[in-house]
Amino acid sequence: MGLTIAEKIIKNHLVTGEMVKGTDIGIRIDQTLTQDATGTMAYLEFETMGIDRVRTERSVAYIDHNTLQTGFENADDHRFIQTVCKKHGIYFSRPGNGICHQVHLERFGIPGKTLIGSDSHTPTGGGIGMLAIGAGGLDVAVAMGGGEYYITMPKIVKVELTGELQENVTAKDIILEVLRRMSVKGGVGKIIEYAGEGIKTLSVPQRATITNMGAELGATTSIFPSDENTLEFLKAQGREQDYTELKADADAEYDEHIVINLSELEPLAACPHSPDAVKPIAELEGMVINQVCIGSCTNSSYTDLMKVAHILKGKTVADGVSLAIAPGSKQVLNMLAENGALADIIGSGARILESACGPCIGMGQSPNSKGVSLRTFNRNFLGRSGTKDADIYLVSPEVAAVSALTGVITDPRKYADGYKVEMPKHFLINDNMIIEPASVEEMDKIEVLRGPNIKEFPKTTAMAENIEATCSLKVEDNITTDHIMPAGAKILPLRSNIPAISEYCFTVCDTEFPKRAKALGSSVIVGGSNYGQGSSREHAALAPLYLGVKAVLVKSFARIHRANLINAGILPLEFENENDYDNIDLGDHLAIENVRGQIAAGDTIVIKNKSKNTTINAKCSLTERQKAIILAGGLLNYTISK
Repeated sequence: MGLTIAEKIIKNHLVTGEMVKGTDIGIRIDQTLTQDATGTMAYLEFETMGIDRVRTERSVAYIDHNTLQTGFENADDHRFIQTVCKKHGIYFSRPGNGICHQVHLERFGIPGKTLIGSDSHTPTGGGIGMLAIGAGGLDVAVAMGGGEYYITMPKIVKVELTGELQENVTAKDIILEVLRRMSVKGGVGKIIEYAGEGIKTLSVPQRATITNMGAELGATTSIFPSDENTLEFLKAQGREQDYTELKADADAEYDEHIVINLSELEPLAACPHSPDAVKPIAELEGMVINQVCIGSCTNSSYTDLMKVAHILKGKTVADGVSLAIAPGSKQVLNMLAENGALADIIGSGARILESACGPCIGMGQSPNSKGVSLRTFNRNFLGRSGTKDADIYLVSPEVAAVSALTGVITDPRKYADGYKVEMPKHFLINDNMIIEPASVEEMDKIEVLRGPNIKEFPKTTAMAENIEATCSLKVEDNITTDHIMPAGAKILPLRSNIPAISEYCFTVCDTEFPKRAKALGSSVIVGGSNYGQGSSREHAALAPLYLGVKAVLVKSFARIHRANLINAGILPLEFENENDYDNIDLGDHLAIENVRGQIAAGDTIVIKNKSKNTTINAKCSLTERQKAIILAGGLLNYTISK
């Protein structure tokens, strides 16, 4: 039996375990990336492990999230990260150089390599043929130290693309169609592998749009072959030496098979408040809009913005619409400036933002109250934009640009004129905003600079013999990490200060939760299905840890958040009978006796609800390694002990 692309890369990097679906495997990691919202904590964790220099082939720290500097906190974090990088062998991408996933694709991504990043959209690298996976910061720190990265060996889903896209139907519409079919839970425990004749019509930036937003499926990652289109992109970036052909064997076997005829696709939109609430633009046409935002790591490439510039050229943004555009990297911005496209964009009345994540994470450009905002981003969770009662629609750059001119949601196919953006033969290459680390000989001379907002990683202790705790919070299905630990300009600067940021934990759901949890001392959170979907931010585990949460009992977990809970030493439990969710209320007193013994013995944990005098069985499916991590009080304790 032949191998899929993902299986080939896993086989070449397998350190621990066997390639058996559903079992735990440890793989060698070639590259890592961090960004500044998660990076400070990741580097504090790396320092705690006592390793002097990273042991990966390439590790890069990007400054792209916390670039709004309204106080000293973000600037201090950036200085800390830069000095840590200089000292410990990590490349540093300065503020303004661009969004981590866009820059990594341009300058560092290599087909066939493994990459983990402390950002859930790290699978963008799958567009260039990498096995690229989002992870918590602690997992990234361990990988930087030379440790394996552990995942459950995933199922592989083949998405076969046939035909060719119509004009003004885009890669964004492909991934929205996949989300429409599979849902935000449909990719859990799976790798999405793209194949078929249709992929030959897609450039690397188009493929990266698809793999980027594959994170919204809950998938482990998504990946495309490395082929002549990949070689063309790498040549244009002056990196043809990094090319390796990579394709699935003809007799490779897949666990699922989806076929999408690109010729039949139409422009789509993800409606409020979920990336899988997908409808055709034709059903939404005529809806009045207030704001349009183009950019983010999903749709801010050179080819995306050249098409936007063409649509906007010589025209004016509609009265009552605010149009903001953020190029994905300095390379993109420079090229637009040199060829005149930037002037066309500015001339239309668009507002040019810096090359950073910006509005996608609620860092500026919040819509007006009850506003309708079209965004080319990847997430439209309630309140993520910074305006809780706004309606956010996720669309392609073409839909966004045309609608910005008409003032209403508009099908861009009506304005098709045959214009095509050609991939450049040579991108503008200038890496002057990437700082190389100090040499081994010079590293000891580097002083790591810390600001007063940077606090130590929260100390944890080994799992107690028994858990006696109160239900401090009960939440519904599809709770995101934005619910647990919100982003935005007010909260993001506190990412390196767990005591301070914990004051905002779950306040989207219950403003009293931080105060209540702290007063209780020990507590349990109860939730529904797909708990923890969204960002890889480990703060969504570290803040509850700081507030005394000992266990989280839900119907089902999102992959990265469950891993982050284990890394933090918080027990992840799932109802054996989902109806038991209805038998626990806020304030109920819960007890798990001999919890260490129960964890060691098997997969079932017995919970006593002393308030109702009932017993609940919970699944606790942990590998032997995960059991050891939980019993040690988290991955950091476990790693140091090793």
